[in-house]
Amino acid sequence: MERPSAAAADDRVVVRNVLGPRDRHAELARDVRDGLTGPVKEIPPKYFYDARGSDLFERITAQPEYYPTRAETEILELHAADFVSDVGAHVLVEYGSGSSTKTRLLLDAMHAQGTLEGYAPVDVSEDAVHAAADLLVSEYPELQVVIVVADFDAPLDLSFAGRPRLIAFLGSTIGNFTPEAARRFMVCVAEELEPGDGFLIGFDLVKDARELEAAYDDAAGVTAAFNLNLLSVLNRELHADFDERTFRHRAFYDAGRARIEMHLVSEIAQSVRIADLDLEVRFEAGESIRTELSHKYTPESARGLLEAGGLRIRRWETDGSARFAVALAERR
Repeated sequence: MERPSAAAADDRVVVRNVLGPRDRHAELARDVRDGLTGPVKEIPPKYFYDARGSDLFERITAQPEYYPTRAETEILELHAADFVSDVGAHVLVEYGSGSSTKTRLLLDAMHAQGTLEGYAPVDVSEDAVHAAADLLVSEYPELQVVIVVADFDAPLDLSFAGRPRLIAFLGSTIGNFTPEAARRFMVCVAEELEPGDGFLIGFDLVKDARELEAAYDDAAGVTAAFNLNLLSVLNRELHADFDERTFRHRAFYDAGRARIEMHLVSEIAQSVRIADLDLEVRFEAGESIRTELSHKYTPESARGLLEAGGLRIRRWETDGSARFAVALAERR
């Protein structure tokens, strides 16, 4: 069901909530209980992003070691107009709220080509995209925005059907999916695409392990602070008693699986109580909580993933150093 955005200056921003009411505390409690009592201690990375975590992530993207944001922006600055014209896009549908810089590069290309009509950000948090949406309609007088509050793991009947759409999933977020979850997501995307639609996706590419590990363990310690902040989230929201001083950040590249793993490593043997779960979690010295997986791709593995979902590549562009790629795909 669509409803007008109360924050919008006019009726050009509407909200379509696919999820309905959610109990975030119950979801967090379930995910933490399952994650910390399983064979591998892990917590989903979506819980990084409280207010402080979101601020720290923005600081990560500005660190000299963290190339993905700069590399993807470089590609879009050079090729946004090509991606838009290849599709003849009138609408941008964006999984995840994305960075305003990347969103604007694509919207600007549609505006310059005289085709811009709509923008549909898809995000689990309505609040995360409201301010950006209201600002965009003030900057683009022809723009209609439909905020879609939804998860990404099922077909959504995406907005603006019947108009040529560019559906984007940028930022190499696909790397955070397990291989099977990534394949399922591609199947869902393929089911959404109508004839003439295009799918734009960012892939962080396999490269030297030292460069990859530096991107997830910057010298300034911003990524370490971002990772450790997850414990503050658990302390605040589940009344846990993690002591951040007894954990350290670790990031390493697993070449066999072509993925970065981020962990929080307990430096001492200890027990942590999570009051809201009535749960005691025991850690041996050196035992860790895995907090993120970030899979890296080759051109061949990226193509294979897209084809497994029923998609084919129309255009493949990399930055000047071939560290990152953006692919434009279509339904086969």
